[in-house]
Amino acid sequence: MARIFACKVDEIEPGGTLTVEGATPVAVYLTEDGDWFASDDSCTHEQFSLGTEGDLDGDEVVCPLHMARFDLRTGKPMCFPATIALRMHEVVVEGDEVHVVLTGSDESSADASGPAAMGA
Repeated sequence: MARIFACKVDEIEPGGTLTVEGATPVAVYLTEDGDWFASDDSCTHEQFSLGTEGDLDGDEVVCPLHMARFDLRTGKPMCFPATIALRMHEVVVEGDEVHVVLTGSDESSADASGPAAMGA
């Protein structure tokens, strides 16, 4: 697993997001409660940046393209049109730096249940 520098702690306001460019872009999220999360940057419904365009609503990220919602704790889709989970990554905060530990593609959470299985 690779570890990448994402940003300085003060580069994201609570409730904010950003994209870390790379071979696989990563979205980094800081909730209003001060919790850090990271996922692959693209919405699994349609290729759209969650780090650049996504909106946080509590512990969920909302893709504004078609209003797909994902749980930031698990990556699971919360409603249609998304049915495939986001691949989530570990976030490590050391001093004033935020790092992301990239999850390998073979460890993808893409097999998580979609909203139909959740009773949505």
